[in-house]
Amino acid sequence: MSPTSTLVLPRTPVGPLTLVASPAGLQEVRFGATPGAPAPGDLPTGPAGASPTSPFLARAAEALEAYFAGASDPFQDLPLALERRTPFQQTVYRVLRDIPRGRLLTYGEVARDAGSGSPRAVGQAVGANPLPIIVPCHRVVAASRRLGGFSGGLERKVPLLELEGLIIQGEGFGARVG
Repeated sequence: MSPTSTLVLPRTPVGPLTLVASPAGLQEVRFGATPGAPAPGDLPTGPAGASPTSPFLARAAEALEAYFAGASDPFQDLPLALERRTPFQQTVYRVLRDIPRGRLLTYGEVARDAGSGSPRAVGQAVGANPLPIIVPCHRVVAASRRLGGFSGGLERKVPLLELEGLIIQGEGFGARVG
């Protein structure tokens, strides 16, 4: 296993986020703060201003800040480390990355665009997404437009969708996109 670096973003609209990077790119976005992980102001720099712990952490933090400020697609050029994911999962994640801000796809539409798999298989791949927000699994809903689940919980999915301009009707697992 390759070494990883972490960074905590303590204040985002969906609470603290912990970013994890490997030498290949951004590897994980975790909801909540990982104890002991540095915050942006705590990042060490090397000699002569070398980049902090991982060059991908600072880039990911900047991209997330831009996303929360309303940028439409700040993650496209961010290197992601998804090599430990199956080929099917990687295909699903490519489809998810192409969903524009403020738009939704159903699990069936993702399966169609991925070229294989069932909506249930897509749901399993989406549930295993290690990079929520960056790989926007919050933009996938049931065919009925019900929100369904989310790795960060509905208390985070709803604000993310509302941040993107979508209107949510109802509450809990019965909530729908209006």
